[in-house]
Amino acid sequence: MTTTTMRFGRPPTRVRGVRRVLHESAYALTSFLISLAAFVVVVSVLVAGAGLSVLGIGLALMALAVLMSRGFAVAERVRLRGMLGKDAPGPRYLRAREDDGVVRRVLTPLRDPQSWLDVVWSVVGLFTGTVAATLVVAWWAAVGGGLTYWYWERFLPMNEGDDTLASLIGLGEGREPEIMLNTGFGIFALVTLPWVIRAAALTHAGPARALLCGRAELQGRVDRAEGSRDAARVAESASLRRLERDIHDGPQQRLVRLAMDLGRARRQVHRDPERAGQLIEDARRQATETVAELRSLSRGIAPPLLVDRGLVAAVEEMAQGCPVPATVRADVPGELPPHVETAAYFVVAEALTNVAKHSGAGQAEVHVSMSGMGLVVEVSDDGVGGAHEGKGLGLAGLARRIEAVEGELTVSSPIGGPTLVRACVPVDRR
Repeated sequence: MTTTTMRFGRPPTRVRGVRRVLHESAYALTSFLISLAAFVVVVSVLVAGAGLSVLGIGLALMALAVLMSRGFAVAERVRLRGMLGKDAPGPRYLRAREDDGVVRRVLTPLRDPQSWLDVVWSVVGLFTGTVAATLVVAWWAAVGGGLTYWYWERFLPMNEGDDTLASLIGLGEGREPEIMLNTGFGIFALVTLPWVIRAAALTHAGPARALLCGRAELQGRVDRAEGSRDAARVAESASLRRLERDIHDGPQQRLVRLAMDLGRARRQVHRDPERAGQLIEDARRQATETVAELRSLSRGIAPPLLVDRGLVAAVEEMAQGCPVPATVRADVPGELPPHVETAAYFVVAEALTNVAKHSGAGQAEVHVSMSGMGLVVEVSDDGVGGAHEGKGLGLAGLARRIEAVEGELTVSSPIGGPTLVRACVPVDRR
């Protein structure tokens, strides 16, 4: 099976149900232990370094503390991904240049903003970890103690006339009201356990993601923007080169021949009027074909139907003109951003072109719809399969075009078929 995919990272798998409660409980419980270790190690070394900052070793100790906080930050990101299933990207830390001296290399961590955010997390994490662990321990204790109170209460000493919680709130005296009350507490704690455990985990995970992953997410958006810009430049350059080649090989050659035919017709108009008429007719046919070819090339720049009537009408026209029978299912809003419509149009155009030329398919289907991710375009066929980017410039150029709009292109085409070309284009409605 051949699968070509362009995407910006897959989110970690999230567990559900009882496993989720257990994972979040383990995360909250271990948060206190890890945060306590981070606080003691990082803060003690950092304070010692600050106290000795008048000496050279002080700054080195501070740099060591920053590096140790970086290690705890890496561990926390792993815990966020592995135990909570959250997307926790790691940032790019500042690195020393090759021509930096020894002192500048040693002090490089002190110049990195993210490293100081890691230090802040070593302090903040102790407080959030303490709250999270306390909530988890208290609620699990309430569940276990309340639901088993009926068994172990017999081992508790109780004399007649002793005040109990049940008697104080008017439920009665003796062991039975006390058992009913504690069992009720246990049932309440069990019912509310998933929400309390989730709140405890988020108490620690929320600040962790903000401090440890916020800068990384910003760096990722910048990288995607730069990648999209570069992809747009490459796609535009390739489109211009292809357009220049198509004009040179097609309309330009026809216009040269048209000029030659008209020149011959002018020379033959008096000597051989019949021959001149035939040359003029050939010239007229050449002009008609040239106009049609120029109109076809213009569709590759700005399809008139797409501009005038929208994406659905343009896709339906392409499907009607496809040599392979193609059905269209489209459910999209009436107005979409122009770059989204253009990207979707060219996905369908390239996919149907490949279906007609290479697939050997008996039928094809185009599905255009909206989802939470954006505009989704799927083109499938029942052909022989085996399509991938390496077979030509079409899919490779299409991948660059989709990347230019920060989208995702997936081509699934096992040998023997079927083939599915799927593109997801983000839609910003602001």
